[in-house]
Parts: sequence; structure tokens; C-alpha cells
Amino acid sequence: MKKFCRQKVHHESPPQPPVEIPRDKLPIVYSEEYGVKFCGLQKLHPFDAAKGHHIVKILKGENLLAEGNFYVPSEITKEELLEVHKKEYLKSLKWSINAAKISEIVPLLLVPNHFVQRGYLRPMRFQTAGSILAGKLALTSGWAINLGGGFHHCCSYRGGGFCAYADITLLVTKILREEKHIARVMIVDLDAHQGNGHERDFCNNNNVFILDMYNASIYPKDHVAKESIKCAVELRPFTEDAAYLKKLERSLKDSIGQFQPNLIVYNAGTDILKGDSLGLLSISPQGVINRDEYVFTTCIQSKIPIVMLLSGGYLKSSAVVIANSIMNLRAKGLLASK
Repeated sequence: MKKFCRQKVHHESPPQPPVEIPRDKLPIVYSEEYGVKFCGLQKLHPFDAAKGHHIVKILKGENLLAEGNFYVPSEITKEELLEVHKKEYLKSLKWSINAAKISEIVPLLLVPNHFVQRGYLRPMRFQTAGSILAGKLALTSGWAINLGGGFHHCCSYRGGGFCAYADITLLVTKILREEKHIARVMIVDLDAHQGNGHERDFCNNNNVFILDMYNASIYPKDHVAKESIKCAVELRPFTEDAAYLKKLERSLKDSIGQFQPNLIVYNAGTDILKGDSLGLLSISPQGVINRDEYVFTTCIQSKIPIVMLLSGGYLKSSAVVIANSIMNLRAKGLLASK
């Protein structure tokens, strides 16, 4: 097992000042650069490459968001990526065949890498930076949402499942290193798939607790990574709302009581929705809304900052469900400032 646990030794970084949140801004992170587009080839993948854009459009229509009242991240730099990623892995992304394998879009191997970088990897770098920014905002505001990210199949030395950069590992590592008052981070991974990327990165790390609730019958079935999960909730295919929410309530409450985290990274995949051909669960749109409300309520009542990442969701209706869930959180008073 130990040979799979690849961790870097990091030098101490000076404490970073908290991210200030002006009163006219919400700790929601998004950039138009998030959208993946490469000459229409993105349509060959079931993932909604413009999911963030669709969510923002809905939230603007409901007057929850407006230009200038959310945060726009810059592209993450190579130096920042190297804080976690192996140099050899980042170098491998300069070959289109490797990007094609990670994105699961085979024709990409025929596309010049310049276009792959611009149309696929650059948007992923913006979303990765957004996850890190959202993590810092959550520490100031009590909550934050990145309308992207959640690339839980990527670890420091390999990508997969459309995940090219390990944004969860980068977020957690950066906060544990720079924020001296944060000693314990819990990852609550509720995407339909096992989060094998961050699980490989944080094996034998006592500062990170992973709760992973997933369909055990689908990709990636990574048994090595599974050994890093502190609370594994394996679901049967086509699990419905009542059983799902009951398991979540019990596991989240017990895990928080056991670990007492200082921050929760919530990977809120919507591939749990009924009809999602990759998630193969049967959760209703209202079930997703209830799930998010329960997680946020639990964190806020426990006074634990929470950062939400969108992760997977392969139905065109996912954007509407996510937007409705965010509006519900707002209506229930769960998106208030500290």
C-alpha cells in the first residue's frame, strides 16, 4: 500500500492574510473562462461543458447574482500547480493523446496540443484556481461556492475521468499549509463516483478525513484509494431519495462528531440524479436540493466553514437543479455572512 502513497514535503509558507469580502459581493466564484470548448468536440462527452455559464444565467435572472457581485479567479500558474503535481505529470499534458485519455474524448488525440491547451486544459486551470479561491473565501464568510471544479479523479501524478488537475488536493494542501488555525479538513464527497484522486493524495494523512458516498458498482473501483476513506458509504445502483438521505444524515453527523473538522470541502456532484447514465443512481431534483440543504445546515449549525464544488453531473438539467438548490439555500438563510 505504501508505494502508492506519494506525498510531497513542502516548505513552510508565511501566513496569508484572509481574503476580504466586500459587503456587495457574495463568496461565489465563477469565470466565463470555465467553459470547455474545442471546435465542438466537447459535445462528444456527456458532461455539460457550459454548466457554470447556465447556472450563472439562471441566478442572474433570479436577481441572486449580478455582474461584479461574485469573484472571478485568475488562471492558476504552473508554479502553483507544482505545489502538488509531479513535474512529469504536467509535462505529459503537452501530448494530446494524454489529454484525450483524461477527457475521454478520443478524437482529441488528433488535435494539435495548442488547441487542447486553450480549449480544455486552460478552462480546467481557471476552475482549479476557483476552487482554491473559494476555499479561502469560505474561511472568511463561513461558506463559498465555486461554480466549477471538484476534479476528484485527479491526483498529484495522474488524471482521469475528465479531471486534469487535482483542485481538491491543491485546495486542502494550501489551506493546511497557510492557515495556521486550520488543522483538520474534512472532504465530503457526494459525487456518484468514488473520489479516488484526493484519496490517493491524502492516504495516511491524519489532518484530512474523507467521507465518500458513492455508487460502488461504477467507475473507478479504485480499491487502493479506498483504503484512505475514513467513512465509506457504498450505494447500490438506483438508490432513491429516502435511503440516500438517511445514509447521508447518519454518516455526516457521525463523521463530524468523530473528527471535529475546521473546514469542510463539499464535492456536490449532481450525477446522482435519476437518468444520469454515468452515475446510475435515482435521486430526484428535490432530493439533491434536500441533500445540499442538509449539508449546509449541518455545517452552519456546527460553525464549520464549507466550500462547495460542483464536480460531476451529466444531464443537461443539472444546471437548473444546482441553481434551484443555491436559491433554496439562500431562501433558507444558509448563505448569510458570518
